[in-house]
Amino acid sequence: MKNFFTVGFSALVLGLFFTSCNDEDDYQTIEATDKIKIDSVKIVNDTMDVFSIQRIKTYSTYPSQCEGFYGYDYVYNDSTLRTVTAYKYITSGPCTQKSYTAAGQINFSPQHTGIYTFKFWNGGSNWITKTIVVE
Repeated sequence: MKNFFTVGFSALVLGLFFTSCNDEDDYQTIEATDKIKIDSVKIVNDTMDVFSIQRIKTYSTYPSQCEGFYGYDYVYNDSTLRTVTAYKYITSGPCTQKSYTAAGQINFSPQHTGIYTFKFWNGGSNWITKTIVVE
């Protein structure tokens, strides 16, 4: 019985030793980031309560499977004006050139009442403007 456990343990250790752990199979390295235009914005309620949370969804079209949503540049221009620019990551791995649309999300939780204006970058000097009234 002791030999059975010794042989079994040895086989397990050898199996783990010879198993490949190639990191390149699991993910692609991000090579760069760049702006990506926001095609559309979905705001469920244009009126909300102070201190509540509203999810604002943005949608962008990525030209290939080597690109995806990276994050936002969310700038407070003053107490009620926000400018939002989306960024994409770019990898150099093998991928299809098929375009796809993906969503990003901002959780807006205002601390003061007022009329908030959001400007979402839509490419070049174009912006999508949305307004939320906070009561």
